[in-house]
Amino acid sequence: MKANVGTVDRIVRIVVGLVLIGLSVMGTIGVWGWIGVVPLVTGLFGFCPLYTVLGMNTCSAKK
Repeated sequence: MKANVGTVDRIVRIVVGLVLIGLSVMGTIGVWGWIGVVPLVTGLFGFCPLYTVLGMNTCSAKK
């Protein structure tokens, strides 16, 4: 697994994932909020399988 998620993308994914999970735990949006696990995990690991399929990469170029 080569990292393909950049820093800003990782932060956004982690925040969105935590917000969705938190809203689900509080009962605001129901069980669909647990879908926030996906962006949370991809943000924590820095790898998104969908990006690989689509040929995307938000990591900055290494010098």
